[in-house]
Formats: sequence, structure tokens, C-alpha cells
Amino acid sequence: MTDPLAVYLQDHLAGSVHAVGLLEFMRDEHPGEGLGQFAANLLREIEADREVLRKLAERVGSGSSGSKEFGAWFGKKLSRLILHHHTADGLCTFEALELLELGINGKLALWRALGAIAPTDARLQVIDFKHLAARAEAQHDQVEERRLEAARSALNPSKLSSGKGMLSRWQSTSTLILWALAAAVLLIKPSKPGKVV
Repeated sequence: MTDPLAVYLQDHLAGSVHAVGLLEFMRDEHPGEGLGQFAANLLREIEADREVLRKLAERVGSGSSGSKEFGAWFGKKLSRLILHHHTADGLCTFEALELLELGINGKLALWRALGAIAPTDARLQVIDFKHLAARAEAQHDQVEERRLEAARSALNPSKLSSGKGMLSRWQSTSTLILWALAAAVLLIKPSKPGKVV
């Protein structure tokens, strides 16, 4: 029988691939700027969190799921390509920050859930989940500050009057990212009950 904790950890480990990709995109698209340095600093923290998660998955006995990580990698590469083509109006940076914030909220929920079950699971008792949750909250606050700053620029109504920054429904970065993620999900075959992929 598949350990639900192992599946949960694999899902979060695969999702972390996308967060790393978003931060690499922002770092690379904004070198020498405040946003680029912010992304580089946050990337180091996210990679450290990912390493904690990877070690925890190994301790639980699941390691990483190759198919799930491939799907996340594919989605990351496709979304990076899409984001790269929509940088002029600032909308892609805003949406990248918003997606990153959603991922950090998921990570915060992960750390809190693991902290809640740690007293009854010896595999989890060596990790300070309160510290990890506090770090995720700080990361969330930093990203939210940048996201709102980007919103003031990207969603400014004055851009609409000049015709700049207008994207059709099918060109919207978020729509394309969702299509990319849906395609990645379709490439992943679900595991059979009782078998960890």
C-alpha cells in the first residue's frame, strides 16, 4: 500500500521545481536590478527548503518521483519560454510573482501539516517545522511586497489607453502557463494503487 505521506512529499517536491524555475526566470530577466537580486536571494532559500524536503522524502522512503518531476520540469521549461515572450509590459513579472506566492503558500501549508503530525511520526521528529513555516511566512511577505509593486505597473489602466500591454485572451501569460501545466499533467501516467512511481 502506498504511504500517503510519501505521495504528499513527492507532490510538493515536484511542485518546487516550478518555483525554482520562476525564480531563475526573474533572476535572469532582471540582472543588475533589485528584482533580479531579490530573486537570486530567494532562490537560495527555496533551494535550501527543497533540499530539506528531498531529504525528508528519502527518510520516509519515497525519494522523488521521476515522472512527477519530469512533468514539473516540462511545465517549468514551457512556462519560462512563454514568460520570456511577455516581458515588455511587466505583466509576466507580476504573474510570475503571483504564481510564486501561491507556491509558497502551498509550502507553508506543507510545513504546518507536517508539524501537526510530527509528534506521532518518528520520521518527522528531527525537523523544526515551526522554523520552516516561519521562513515560508517571511518569504510570502517579501514576495507579496514585490507582487503588489509589480501590480501597480502591470495593471495600470493608463497602459490600456495607449494600447500597450494589451494581450488577447489566448496570449495571456497565465492562460498559457495553465495550458503548459495541463499538458505536463497529461504526460504523467498515474501510478497503480499500491505502487509508488
